[in-house]
Amino acid sequence: MAESIVGVDLSGPSNTGETVVVLFRSEGSALHYVRCGQGTDRAIRDLVSIAAKTTPVSVGLDAPLSYQPGGGDRLRDKELRRLLVAAGLHPGSVMPPTMPRMGYLTLRGLAVARFLDIPNVNIVEVHPGGVFALRDAPIASVRSFRANLECQLDLLRWLEDKGLQGILQPNPCTSHFVAACAAALGTHHWRRGQPAWLAPAELPFHPFDFAC
Repeated sequence: MAESIVGVDLSGPSNTGETVVVLFRSEGSALHYVRCGQGTDRAIRDLVSIAAKTTPVSVGLDAPLSYQPGGGDRLRDKELRRLLVAAGLHPGSVMPPTMPRMGYLTLRGLAVARFLDIPNVNIVEVHPGGVFALRDAPIASVRSFRANLECQLDLLRWLEDKGLQGILQPNPCTSHFVAACAAALGTHHWRRGQPAWLAPAELPFHPFDFAC
């Protein structure tokens, strides 16, 4: 059955121009690039709702979709940080949802998850760095891709080897595009029941799966 997979590298509500949304069509183990969408709230909802008229849609959001009552780390943040540090990433690659530099991103993540609560749409919280690191992507490139074009291209080639077809041509390469593609890969594996790591939803405070 055909399915649409959407990867979103989300930014805060005041800099939506840095949000990248990538739409893929799933066929077996492969993901075929369809297009890149704009990052405003309305554009995200329009892209997902239009796709949902013809196929199931799974959306992977790179943003916290819950927070720990009382603040600080969620248990899932602690667990993922431990794994990513062991894989070679910096402890700061996983930050508490309520810390000052993360608060606005968490706020927008909660809002986006709310307005994407529409028929035929599944939502999962994803961590692109974890998608890479826990699948043995070149760790030096994972550590540096946010600021290094060669590392970005290296990871796009790695993603292509993992089944993401058509991603090397359509857009100028940016770190946000790379992260959105990684979010799509993590979402695809989650949807197929093959995540590299999974923290299941814990109602009522953590209503979405968190996967890599």
